[in-house]
Amino acid sequence: MLSNLTFLTGIQAPNGAEGGSNVYMQVLIIVGIFAIFYFLIIRPQRKKQKETKRMIEAVKKGDKITTIGGIRGLVKNVMENSVIIEVDNKGTTLEFLKTAIGSVDAETPAKPAKNGEKQE
Repeated sequence: MLSNLTFLTGIQAPNGAEGGSNVYMQVLIIVGIFAIFYFLIIRPQRKKQKETKRMIEAVKKGDKITTIGGIRGLVKNVMENSVIIEVDNKGTTLEFLKTAIGSVDAETPAKPAKNGEKQE
């Protein structure tokens, strides 16, 4: 009823002229929220996925790995989609999909023995 009354009297509503800028402000807010989500959630996740993919592709025979299940072992063979790892000194081997690799452990060089100490 108020809109009919303003039409008849020719008086504009106080925010009638601001209707167009209100739409632009809403669009700007939506774009801002998307930008925040992109830079705080989407972009870091994509970066992490790329690093994980590079790590899995770089696995080679002799690397020490840890699976996502927590099993550690030495890579004995690398196939297209899986790896075979040795999990103990008795020769027990397990086959895992490459996607199950959680991390490739950095190899630590053997420490030289100090004077009079045994090297393990």
